Amino acid sequence: MAYIIGLTGGIGSGKTTLVNYMESLGIPVFIADEEAKKAMQSPHVLEEVKTSFGTAIFEKGHLNRQQLASIVFSNPDKLKKLNSIIHPEVKRLFAIWLDQHKIVPFVVYEAAILFESGSYQNCDYIITVTAPLEDRITRVMQRDNCSREQVLQRINAQWTDEERAAKSNFVIDNTNSKSAKNEIDKILKILKN
Repeated sequence: MAYIIGLTGGIGSGKTTLVNYMESLGIPVFIADEEAKKAMQSPHVLEEVKTSFGTAIFEKGHLNRQQLASIVFSNPDKLKKLNSIIHPEVKRLFAIWLDQHKIVPFVVYEAAILFESGSYQNCDYIITVTAPLEDRITRVMQRDNCSREQVLQRINAQWTDEERAAKSNFVIDNTNSKSAKNEIDKILKILKN
């Protein structure tokens, strides 16, 4: 069975850069956020979302993801509710995916909310990626075409770097992508022994 490396970090910390690098090394990566988006298209998940959040967040039968995001990122209880709908489905999808990748030495489970979702409990090792707050804000504003306030709202809905680091086996400062990739190489060398 493959070792599961959990890769986490706050929004804008540069997890994608490191995920792409690990994939280039031939390591299979499960990206929880992408799987959650797929889960949100599932009829039974959409029905639960509609029951919990009402029909106002649907336009012509389609979920308005931005409207849902503005609701959940401004209300911790509603975020918790949404996560209680999505996380079981993501967990089910991961179990299927993991079964397809059990003959490799490592797989990576990438999730911004690895600890908040409880998914860290399935990981053999955890890597937290950090970056300076202003770098993170700038990256997300450019990537998602959103305001500083919207980024800070999302950051404040997640654990802090310190909270994640305290529960991680490894912490990578992703101020410089070349040195961050070198850190990945060092970690993989340690785990292979």
